[in-house]
Amino acid sequence: MTQLSRTGVSLEDDLLKEFDRLIAKRGYANRSEAFRDLIREALLSEIVESNKQVVGTLTLVYDHHVPNLAQKLTEVQHTAGAMILAATHVHLDHNYCLEVIIMKGRSKDLQAVADGMLALRGVELGKLVLTNSGASLKSAPHSHPH
Repeated sequence: MTQLSRTGVSLEDDLLKEFDRLIAKRGYANRSEAFRDLIREALLSEIVESNKQVVGTLTLVYDHHVPNLAQKLTEVQHTAGAMILAATHVHLDHNYCLEVIIMKGRSKDLQAVADGMLALRGVELGKLVLTNSGASLKSAPHSHPH
């Protein structure tokens, strides 16, 4: 197990009250876990900005009645080659589909692939989420109860 170190933080009372409200809403057991997640998030931002290897999910909702849209989305994925690890497609209703694309590569390359799909006519909603590639799991974000 990793050794823990103690540190102190000075905060204004109002800021601390708002922080406590937020961490209670998100289901954290204590402030320490919330602070650790904030630090991990800041470290992840640095990894993404430095164009290092990351993994990501691109979630898209699109109107499958738009001519050639599904084909264009597939073409972008084929062009991305080995960056695309997997894709899952779900029919939401008569008009809309949801697709989740799992990718791995340099952050700027993944953002470019995502931008290429998000800009297509008929893509109604989309979001790219990048995270640590696993190379440094000690600073990787983890899930916690909400």
